[in-house]
Amino acid sequence: MNRVRIFDTTLRDGEQAPGFSMTEEGKRKMARTLAALNVDVIEAGFAAASPGDARAIHAIAGEIEGPIICSLARSTRGDIEAAAQALAPATRKRIHIFLGTSPLHREFKLKLDKGQVIDAIRDSVAFARGFTDDVEFSAEDAIRTERDFLVEALSVAAAAGATTLNVPDTVGYTTPDEIYDLFRHLGDQVERGPEVIFSAHCHDDLGMAVANSLAAVRGGARQVECAINGIGERAGNCALEDVVMALKTRSDAFGVTTDVDTTKIMAASRMLAQVTNVSPPRNKAIVGANAFAHEAGIHQHGVLQNRETYEIMKPEDIGLATDGIVLGKHSGRHALAKRANALGFALEGAALDRAFAAFKEVADEVGLVDDARLAALLAAQDGRGDDKLWTLSRVEIRAPATPQAHPVARVELEHGNRGRLTDLASAPGALDAAFLAVSQIMGVPARVDGLDMQYVAADPEDRASDGQGASVLVEIRIDAEGEVFSGRARDRDILPCCVAAYVDAASNAAAVRRARAHSTPAQRAA
Repeated sequence: MNRVRIFDTTLRDGEQAPGFSMTEEGKRKMARTLAALNVDVIEAGFAAASPGDARAIHAIAGEIEGPIICSLARSTRGDIEAAAQALAPATRKRIHIFLGTSPLHREFKLKLDKGQVIDAIRDSVAFARGFTDDVEFSAEDAIRTERDFLVEALSVAAAAGATTLNVPDTVGYTTPDEIYDLFRHLGDQVERGPEVIFSAHCHDDLGMAVANSLAAVRGGARQVECAINGIGERAGNCALEDVVMALKTRSDAFGVTTDVDTTKIMAASRMLAQVTNVSPPRNKAIVGANAFAHEAGIHQHGVLQNRETYEIMKPEDIGLATDGIVLGKHSGRHALAKRANALGFALEGAALDRAFAAFKEVADEVGLVDDARLAALLAAQDGRGDDKLWTLSRVEIRAPATPQAHPVARVELEHGNRGRLTDLASAPGALDAAFLAVSQIMGVPARVDGLDMQYVAADPEDRASDGQGASVLVEIRIDAEGEVFSGRARDRDILPCCVAAYVDAASNAAAVRRARAHSTPAQRAA
């Protein structure tokens, strides 16, 4: 069998992790996204854990078509019955039973001897088979279980009717060499029918969850249990996007495939960030903001000639449309000239030298140079007077007079040509009202697509006079008539920082559209 099943546990193990709780509606949204991603199994929750979990599983089971819908259960009749009831509406369903098998779990958690553990496995799997033909058994803490006892436990589970045998590294303890050898050993020693497959469930406590999962596949595992953005207990689970793209990109090394629609990976990552309010780190593999970004001049030059010089995957393969070029203080002339050309400015020779010198000065000051700032810089270089930057002068919020009324925002913006302009707006939220006022002033209708904020407190040894002295960095994405533009700002206070970032994003939208109006068809194609 050369296909690896993808068992997604974002809604169960992922949702159990502190900081990643989801509402029932959030879980349903995420389940629809996972179905579109075409995972094989959605572990929708742990039915016996709470009434809310049971309701969410039942709702997902009733509306999701395609993937197998799964509920976790301890090896008790009550848990198994709860799982069966929650899964009742599903066309395809699985009950996933787990029981600790390691000496630590047997002695300190379960208070059972080996014989009692074997009896519990046999009885619980057989009982679950009365509700569905698809039963998975997990030997919790399998990695720290004696090999001969693990072989016995998995053989008993298979004989009782389990069709998937999961070998979890519950505490993220193993290494790739160890887990490869273990799966080869289990494949040789466990008594099972040809339809029974092994599964790997690896945690990331030592940062090896993906590597261990891939080693397990090499050792014979044909199901990988993973989660979007790698969320899960403690340091997280094997990240779905990492293991799927590794198997796809290095199919020459692994010789297996998955049925995942990789072009939906970015959408799944963003949906999870939306329902949990937690975005992946910038340097997260595959889905992080920097995964396909290039600022260094040497890298940019290579990518502009041929993307494969520094990219082993296409961003389009994960559903991301980007050229990956980020202009900053490490960027080179080639990247600047290409972006300038797209904005309607032809740079070469002495003009490129002057623009590059001015660009470096700005980049050293602000870090990343967005399209609005670059357009203003280039306009100043060639004498155009229409590309001035908007800046935030003041923002005030007036509280509603009654519970039914909305906040009112008063915003003042400064423009290089138009001077200071002020407008008022009202919306259900204070920030929404301020954003609306900005859009009215600038003439750029937009909605917020995403907002990330970092609030960094001052060093205790260098405290400001007000006792705080914090630094706020806001990065925002806005959707302006179907196109997404980014903006960023730093400030001392959260509210003006958010509004300034929105101004920056709206300025980018305006600058790109203005540049398109001035550019030639050849420049736009470039």
